[in-house]
Amino acid sequence: MTGLGKKTILVIEDDETIADSLLDFLRDNDFEVLYASNGADGLKALQGGARPDLILLDLMMPIMDGFKFRENQLLDPQLRDIPVIVMSADGHVEEKRIRTTAREYIRKPFEIVHLLTLVKRHTAAS
Repeated sequence: MTGLGKKTILVIEDDETIADSLLDFLRDNDFEVLYASNGADGLKALQGGARPDLILLDLMMPIMDGFKFRENQLLDPQLRDIPVIVMSADGHVEEKRIRTTAREYIRKPFEIVHLLTLVKRHTAAS
């Protein structure tokens, strides 16, 4: 976590087009951004010392999906309190949010203004 400076967001997303758009948008809105293309790389970043204020987590990815990432995150006392917003094109993303115990969900394709509102809400207290 970055304390009083810029808030840091870890984006875990395998679709490069979506990831690039998210990274640019978040940077343009004054966030520091970390990126991983799958859950395994996201977990490695966290285990390597990255401490984002929020994680934007795609659920369907190769290598390690968002469910497995979240399962591993919750098992680690050092990582479990980092808030997560799950992202999915699946029509049942709300149920999947409950299953992952993420703080929030957003359905793809999402409205970028709505995403920014969620990100600001969940990084305001950190």
